[in-house]
Amino acid sequence: MKSTPNVAPLMERYFTIRLMQQRNASGNTIASYRDTFRLLLKFAQAKLRKPPSALTLNDLDAPFISAFLADLETARGASVWTRNLRLTAIRSFFRFLSFEEPAYGALIQRILAIPSKRHDKRQVQFLERPEIEAILAAPDRSTWLGRRDHALLLLAVQTGLRLSELINLDRDSIHLGIGAHVRCVGKGRKERCTPLTSYVQSVLKAWISEPARRNARALFPNVHGGRLSPDSVQTLLAKHTRTAGERCPSLSSKRVSPHVLRHSAAMELLQAGVDSSVIALWLGHESIETTQTYLHAHLALKEVVLDKLKPYERHKPKRFRPSDRLLAFLESL
Repeated sequence: MKSTPNVAPLMERYFTIRLMQQRNASGNTIASYRDTFRLLLKFAQAKLRKPPSALTLNDLDAPFISAFLADLETARGASVWTRNLRLTAIRSFFRFLSFEEPAYGALIQRILAIPSKRHDKRQVQFLERPEIEAILAAPDRSTWLGRRDHALLLLAVQTGLRLSELINLDRDSIHLGIGAHVRCVGKGRKERCTPLTSYVQSVLKAWISEPARRNARALFPNVHGGRLSPDSVQTLLAKHTRTAGERCPSLSSKRVSPHVLRHSAAMELLQAGVDSSVIALWLGHESIETTQTYLHAHLALKEVVLDKLKPYERHKPKRFRPSDRLLAFLESL
């Protein structure tokens, strides 16, 4: 009888052949999928008492995958969105296995049939103009770190760049002068250019004219000349938000993240009357449907529409009088 295939060589081929060679997946995608399977293998090691290299395909059946997804939510406190993201990576691996190991089609189909969980879609969080200005004023621009942080936050809130796009910018990603813009490579390896306002140009021009730390290529390097990590950007943003909260108390009730700055940039464009399709191109959205979420969240725009509606005529309500004795009885119950 043919032995059950070992998972280790299959997973190695999945990453090296399917993701890296055939799909030419981005580093972010590979890192996300890697983290998913690292969690899955550690869960298997704890539950099945088997080292990851000894796992077979039969070990990773649908009940086991479902138990892993449930553990993500209960034991690790992962959100439904994160649970669905992990399931997406697992489905991708098993679709690859459907061609590599067709004899296990039934097992694979049961895993592919595991549904994503529905979840509440919360309105996007964004900052009002006074809150944005308070955060931008928080860094101490008499220091190198303060000037770096101010330039970084200003560029983030004007362009709406994703955090990964922001920290991967090089000094030559900024084009100043006529047609000033920042060039970045976003999701799906799509390159886009975002124009810069005159004030942002002046701040970036002053920042770029400063000597680079240890000949750093990164536009916003750390003190050692390397690239900032996502955690370090979150940390510096939290620090400046706390400082800004002293002059803008409304910030104390908001969780400000780099993605909230992106949302705020979109809202600024909406308030300026920019069309949703242009905002989608500006932010690098795959679909304009993603941009529609900003319209749902913008209460002021809804109020403008409400003011344009013709009000209903006011009628004095009449007392209801039943026309039949049986109806009168039912109304009295």
